[in-house]
Amino acid sequence: MSTDDQDDLIFKALSHRVRRQLLDLLKVEPRTTGALCELMPELDRCTVMQHLGVLAQAGLVIAERRGRERWNHLDALPIQAIHERWIGPYAAYASMMLSKLQRNLETPEQQGSA
Repeated sequence: MSTDDQDDLIFKALSHRVRRQLLDLLKVEPRTTGALCELMPELDRCTVMQHLGVLAQAGLVIAERRGRERWNHLDALPIQAIHERWIGPYAAYASMMLSKLQRNLETPEQQGSA
């Protein structure tokens, strides 16, 4: 799978609020599917499982079977990769542009007194 295809899966997974809520819950600690269902009573078990499937396909959740329980673990590495590719460079660029704007807006008096 290409990097762009993998990024598409990650962005799709992050695009739904329920999946972001599930990731927030898993950020705290690994949880069983049953525990996640209890924490999201507005959803039925099948819906929670479908959302977990999308997250697993994107590589954001790793499911581990322990007997009859399915433990779900957050894998933050794909989010880190998105940050390194998209967020970090754009944040650095935005910071540089704001700094340049600030320098351009300073009056000659302020520049001379500095």
